[in-house]
Amino acid sequence: MHNFRTLTPLFTELSSERILLRPINIDDAQLLYDAVEEDPQHVGIWIPAALHSHASIDATRNLLINWQAEWLLRTNMISSIKDRTSGRFLGTIGLHTRDWDNGFFEIGYWLRKSGTGQGFMTEATRLLTDFTFTQLKANRVQIRCDARNTASGNVARRLGYVFEGTHRNDSVDGDGNLRSTLFFSLISSEWQVIKTPTHIDH
Repeated sequence: MHNFRTLTPLFTELSSERILLRPINIDDAQLLYDAVEEDPQHVGIWIPAALHSHASIDATRNLLINWQAEWLLRTNMISSIKDRTSGRFLGTIGLHTRDWDNGFFEIGYWLRKSGTGQGFMTEATRLLTDFTFTQLKANRVQIRCDARNTASGNVARRLGYVFEGTHRNDSVDGDGNLRSTLFFSLISSEWQVIKTPTHIDH
């Protein structure tokens, strides 16, 4: 990584066969707002603060301006996830800096309800995981999720993230009920093995 984090090159686009990841910007405000409005409780159940952040289109615009500032500072780098063919807005995925100097990052994600169950988030997380280890030379990438959020946890498992344990009753959900958090992680040596295809000679 560059000695000055704000000068460290990031991506303008990451792509797979079906999706595109691009730095989110103010032009995405209506698309993001509409995706949340498709089913507010779908995001609210796991990210209660999101309901306040998207209470109006202006609230969403304000959030995106803050996200753009955080991208420049390399603290939280939020990308849109879009269908590569149609351009449809599917959700967001974020790379969060936990310890820049030690190469420790966290990935968080959210997908609109109508985009779930189709493997989009696994593709997006694979792209961002590879960028983080390959380009940012990360030593550790972690994923956290509500212990009840089976779909989110399965994304980490499918990509080979190691389950490290459960923080029991460490926070509350939107209804004030105690919730627990699952922790998954990968280190750089593990990702090198996972991303390299195994060749079998016959």
